[in-house]
Order: sequence, then structure tokens, then C-alpha cells
Amino acid sequence: MATYVCSGAQMKCTMGSAPSMLTVLPTRTIMLAGKPQANISDHQPIVNIAPFGLCKSLANPTVAAATAANLGRLQPMPCIPNTVTPWMPGKPDVLLKGQFALLNTCKLQCLWAGTISLTTNGQM
Repeated sequence: MATYVCSGAQMKCTMGSAPSMLTVLPTRTIMLAGKPQANISDHQPIVNIAPFGLCKSLANPTVAAATAANLGRLQPMPCIPNTVTPWMPGKPDVLLKGQFALLNTCKLQCLWAGTISLTTNGQM
């Protein structure tokens, strides 16, 4: 069952080595479980999406360069998320600050070939 998401939700990336946490800025006035509720525009790297440990995607230029320098053996490098598009699909009939509400079933694509998903909704 899909549930709404708020700040503090845990995430994972298919190309990352560690979980991360979603941050919704405290300027959001709609609260859920005492925390700012998320919408699909909460996808800004570092601001909303914290790093996922080490990245293992060869689409990431730093990983590709380090792997080449390591004679072709995969060399994971620190994750710097590159998320330029919103979470998808969102809940179109619930708007927060003019954007669809974020559900725990939404996905976010990183330009370095990782798919980010939510593992908790943050409502603890």
C-alpha cells in the first residue's frame, strides 16, 4: 500500500553502497508525523538527496576514470547524486506547493544509472 513520505525517509540506490536519508527543507508548511511532507520536487542533490556511500556505476565519470586507472577492475568512488528530474510518478490528486505529493512507491533516476527508491516513509 502506498503511503505519503516525509523528511527522514530512508532511501537506497541500485548503484550505491549505503542507504541514505531524504531531507525536506523546514520551509515546507505541510507536516506529516511532525515532519515536513515531501513532494516530487524534493530531488535536489545534497540538499534533498544525500550521498549513498560509494558509487559503482561506470556511467559516473569518477568511477570510470578510477576503474581505468585500476587496469579495468571496478573502483567504486564516493557518491555524488546527479538527480535532475523529479521523483515519479507522485500522487497527482494531492498537491503540495504546486507539486504532486511523494509516495513511498515513487522512484528517482540518477544520471549515473542508479535508480533510487524509498525503503521507509519517514513517519516514525
